[in-house]
Amino acid sequence: MNVIAKPPFKKIDFLPRDIEVERRPDGVIVLRSRHKLAPYERHIPAYLARWAKERPGQVWLAQRRGPKREWFKVTYEEAKRQVDALTQALLNRGLDQSRPVMILSGNSIEHALLVMAAMQAQVPAAPVSQAYSLMSQDHNKLKYVFELLDPGLVMVQNGPPFERALKALDLSRCEVVYVDAPPEGIKATAYADLLATNPGPDVERSIAAIGPKTIGKFLFTSGSTGMPKAVINTQEMMCANVIMGKQVRPKKPEDPIPLVLDWLPWNHTMGGNASFHGILADGGTTYIDDGKPIPGMFDETLRNLREVSPTYFSNVPAGYAMLASALEKDEALCQSFFKQLGSLAYGGATLPDDLYERMQALAVKYTGHRLLFGTGWGSTETAPTATATYWETERVGLIGLPFPGVELKMIPAGPKYELRLRGIIVTPGYYKRPDLTEQMFDEEGFYKIGDAGDFVDPSDPSQGLVFKGRVVEDFKLTSGTFVHVGSLRVAAIAAATPVVQDAIVAGQDKEYVAIMAWPSLLACRQIVGDAAMPPEQLVKQAKVIEILRRGLQQHNADNPGSSQQIKRALFLTEPASIDGNELTDKGYINQRATLERRAALVDALYAEKPGPEVIVV
Repeated sequence: MNVIAKPPFKKIDFLPRDIEVERRPDGVIVLRSRHKLAPYERHIPAYLARWAKERPGQVWLAQRRGPKREWFKVTYEEAKRQVDALTQALLNRGLDQSRPVMILSGNSIEHALLVMAAMQAQVPAAPVSQAYSLMSQDHNKLKYVFELLDPGLVMVQNGPPFERALKALDLSRCEVVYVDAPPEGIKATAYADLLATNPGPDVERSIAAIGPKTIGKFLFTSGSTGMPKAVINTQEMMCANVIMGKQVRPKKPEDPIPLVLDWLPWNHTMGGNASFHGILADGGTTYIDDGKPIPGMFDETLRNLREVSPTYFSNVPAGYAMLASALEKDEALCQSFFKQLGSLAYGGATLPDDLYERMQALAVKYTGHRLLFGTGWGSTETAPTATATYWETERVGLIGLPFPGVELKMIPAGPKYELRLRGIIVTPGYYKRPDLTEQMFDEEGFYKIGDAGDFVDPSDPSQGLVFKGRVVEDFKLTSGTFVHVGSLRVAAIAAATPVVQDAIVAGQDKEYVAIMAWPSLLACRQIVGDAAMPPEQLVKQAKVIEILRRGLQQHNADNPGSSQQIKRALFLTEPASIDGNELTDKGYINQRATLERRAALVDALYAEKPGPEVIVV
């Protein structure tokens, strides 16, 4: 049989894989790279100082502004000058490691400059999810975070949208700073006043005093209870993680200067550390994308991609689904998108195979070669990336291999392994929560991340690891059979593409597995031919239901085991709730909290005589 050769991947010079495998008598395996970790910077602001000298006129940050939504740009030289002024303003206020700068609003040029100034002033920056202020009704998480931090300064980009949230806080010990307009009824300082400060010698003295253990950021993560935890991010953690990424994928002098269009929120470790720090370390340019990979907001991303040609592009699978559909019918968009694109990356969930193939077909058509889809794995507690795929692979769903300087412990847990991490990128703990910090680590000092994984090929560990979900999410059916929620959830979403965006797996102490699924509204509306149909009507459409049923039937035919069979499903139209702990600050679905909050729907799924909302597969 003739095998048709696929076009080659665009060449990337990765660090060779050289993994030491320690196998212990009790079945525990420890993986570590034999490559020594390369030297890293003393602190993140050093990168800004470097590029302000070496590439003063190059654009660092750009964002659409004004009524015409034109690109407003800041060069490295301009940014350094403004950051020094803001640093002096913070020093004048006497802020220190115990009085952080809390940022309530989303990504913006001013947000970035204030974070860098805080780090130069040795004041932790604490960007907080906008959802805590703008989506929450009770503001309980915001109030908890505020009281935990006791910030010296709170910044909002535009005051009026945050008025209700700010009024829920005791601001008596805190200065509020706004950029665009002041919040009504709240004493506040204009950002422009801070920017007008003349920097003095204290700025350089403060920068020189930054040490490896100096706290650069507090980034928040939600535990199983849903209450946010402030993860300490030291300068050493963040700088070591930056160099790990650069080490496994070294740049060549002839490589283009990195340019990205990025929407990932900076209150989340992937956006605020991996992306923001990574591009800064390379002296690249970040175009801030005000679009999001959700219906109604992705048009902004597409508009930006018609003007901005990235060298690297990252998104979640839902974003790639919308992007692929747009690219397939817009040649001009393709020409712009692929013009200087070197690689792609995904995160948040496994990329479905059909979506991978669609993107590769477009890449081949417009570049003549395939593009590598990279991904990694880690957490807010690991600054964030501990493993990555740094080799040519067509397989999606991998989490890769450990970076140099990272040890990965694998503890047998049935047919998979519980994963734990040790290394310089692991946080020293949770701010003001020694009780939770003590629970983080095992007897050898490995961080218990709570995730599971397995080898692609147990006989060849260099092929990397596959993500197998959260350890605590798994459950047993009444037959005693374990259901591995992480892998089944991903499989169900892939099987029901394109009508399902996310899913919850149910079945604990039941006879069979069922799912509750959030619809992909854009795809469903395209299928029924109505761009404005409400979600409640969309999920009742025969075409949508049939795609879901057919997909799950095929999944069941391919997976005959009882722990993989999905017998019933229903669509969810109420979005995941922040206040109900269904949605973590990372944007991930908390399976257990959702099942508890929607217990009535779970009962409906398993009713002896199911109602019309239940889809029997």
